Amino acid sequence: MANHKSAIKRMRQNEKRRQRNRARKTRIKNLIKAVHQAIEEKSLEKAEERLRLAQKIIDRTAAKGTIHHRNAARKISRLMKKVSLLKKAVGA
Repeated sequence: MANHKSAIKRMRQNEKRRQRNRARKTRIKNLIKAVHQAIEEKSLEKAEERLRLAQKIIDRTAAKGTIHHRNAARKISRLMKKVSLLKKAVGA
């Protein structure tokens, strides 16, 4: 347990940040799952709509520093690749 006033404050700050980061990471995971679900259903409109939202939230999370910007780029890239494959499959 912290003894100094500054250490006690730092503990409070760290806990708030941890909770906030957990919520953001969970949101990203759920959005990615939603995109994958739309792809499995072969619903192009749903997949594209969910991809736009996922991209927005992932970029924002990276900007806040919760995840690394390259991690965010990789996640978005993989989702876009899968949606584009779906688009080719539906269009063919």
